[in-house]
Amino acid sequence: METVVTGMILFAAPNGEFDKRVVILTKERGKITAFARGARRQNSSLLAATNPFAFGTFSVYEGKNAYTLVRAQITNYFRELASSLEAAYYGFYFLELAGYDTQENEDGTQMLKLLYQSLRALLNTRLDNRLVRAVFEMRTLVIQGEYPEMFECVLCNKTEGLKRLVLEKNGMICEDCCKECIDGIELKNSVLYTFQYVISAPLERLYTFTLTQETLRDFQKIVKKLCRRYQDREFKSLEVLEEMSSLQGRNLNV
Repeated sequence: METVVTGMILFAAPNGEFDKRVVILTKERGKITAFARGARRQNSSLLAATNPFAFGTFSVYEGKNAYTLVRAQITNYFRELASSLEAAYYGFYFLELAGYDTQENEDGTQMLKLLYQSLRALLNTRLDNRLVRAVFEMRTLVIQGEYPEMFECVLCNKTEGLKRLVLEKNGMICEDCCKECIDGIELKNSVLYTFQYVISAPLERLYTFTLTQETLRDFQKIVKKLCRRYQDREFKSLEVLEEMSSLQGRNLNV
């Protein structure tokens, strides 16, 4: 039976002489693998629809181990990403991270919406790509349910006077409790408010702010620590970004 799903192409690879194998992040069924017959032929209606970043609706037939993609209606190809090599590789990193954090037969609505909004943010020249990356990484952790408590003290439950992030306790502690716990990372209010906003804001409003360079640097550093804590994989696209940054004489992580 034909099923129509809404999603985005995360990965595409040749399969045989003219076919493609694609991985699609879908709202209805999470991450699925599908085969598109003849998609590499120049006259195929699926030629462009099976490229990474293509977003729209996909008509598939479910098989025992994979799906067969027969039609697609694409509403956004995100072709503008190709105009900036850096933005393109940020985008590929987002696709790779989204694929890592999703599974088949789960609700992919939040991750798909986050991915879509984040790719749009990369095209916004007023936003720093480093900020977009850090926000995307942090909200991905939130969707997975693996992130520290940033709204109240994990020792006494106070919501005021939060001062220090203690990773071993998975959250913030207040000024009073700091006397009993000297470990952790002291957070400026601007950094704490950034975390609180990124954790709780509607996805449609996620990229409606900017940060000073100092606050962005501190926010990035902590997000990087959290990613190392909760994720156990190296991403190829991120390695390319790191290499690009070193060649350009700038640091994309700090």
